[in-house]
Amino acid sequence: MKKLTSIFSKTLAMTFGALLYAVAISLFLNPLALAPGGISGIAIIINKLTGLSTGLIIFVFNIPLLFFALVKFGRSFFFSTLYTIGVYSAITDLLSKLTDGQPVITQNPLLAAFAGGVLSAIGIGIAFRVGSSTGGADIIIKFLRHKYKHVNTGTIFFFFDMVVILMSAIAFQNIEVALYALIAVFVSSKTLDFVLYGLDRGKLVYIISDKGEKIAKRLLIEVDIGATFTEGVGAYSGTPKRILMCAIRNHAFPKMQEIVCEEDSSAFIIVSDTSKVIGEGHKSIYTEDL
Repeated sequence: MKKLTSIFSKTLAMTFGALLYAVAISLFLNPLALAPGGISGIAIIINKLTGLSTGLIIFVFNIPLLFFALVKFGRSFFFSTLYTIGVYSAITDLLSKLTDGQPVITQNPLLAAFAGGVLSAIGIGIAFRVGSSTGGADIIIKFLRHKYKHVNTGTIFFFFDMVVILMSAIAFQNIEVALYALIAVFVSSKTLDFVLYGLDRGKLVYIISDKGEKIAKRLLIEVDIGATFTEGVGAYSGTPKRILMCAIRNHAFPKMQEIVCEEDSSAFIIVSDTSKVIGEGHKSIYTEDL
C-alpha cells in the first residue's frame, strides 16, 4: 500500500510539473515566438518557421536522449522521464490547438517572458525533485551534475539556453525577440535554483554568551534544534569563552533571536547564510544532489 501511494504521489507530481511546463510553452512563450532554450526552444523555432506541431517536435527530438538516459540513469528515470515528456508534449499541442497558437493571456512579450520563465522552471523543478525530468537538456544537465556537483543546475541551464537564443535571433532576424527570450531564461534559471535549492537554505549562527547553556536548552525545547559548543578565548580579556554554534531554518531564526535576547541581551551573535544544511532535522545525507 505504501509503495502504491508513493507511485501515485510521484505520478501526480510529474503530471503537475508537465502541465506547468506545457502552459509556459503553449500559452506564453510559443505564441510570441520566444525560444528560451533547450529542445522546447528549438521546437518553437521550427514551429514558427515550418508550422509543424511544437509538442510533436519536442517528443521526437527527445527520443535519442531518452535512450541515453536509459543507459546512464536506469529504467526508473527512463520511464519517469518518458511519461513526463509524453504528458507535456500532448498538453502543449492540445493547448496550442485550443488557442490556435495565438497569445490569449497576454500580448506583452515582457510579461510572457517572465510568466513563461517562472512556470517552466517550477515544472522542471518538480520533475527533478521526484526523480524525473522534462527531457531535452535536462537529461544532459543531470549527467553533467554527476560530474560537476559544485555547479548549480540553473547555472548550467543558462549556458545551454544561450545557444538556442542565438539561434532564434538568427532564425527570426529579430534581436528584440531574442532579448525577451533571454529574460525568460534568466528568470527561469533563478527560479529553478530557488525551487531546487531554496528549501535547503538556512542560517549558521554563532552565539557568544555567558548564558550559553540556558540558551541551548531553550533552543532544543522551543525551536527543536540542537547546538554545539566550541571553546574560545577573548582577545582583550584573555578569559575562556564557550561559543554556541547552530544551523537553523530561516523561518525559525526570529524565534531563536528572541530567545537569545531574553536570556542575555548583551550576547554577541554572528549570522551567515548557508546554501545547504545536511543532517538530522535538515536535508538527509543520502539525498541525491539535483
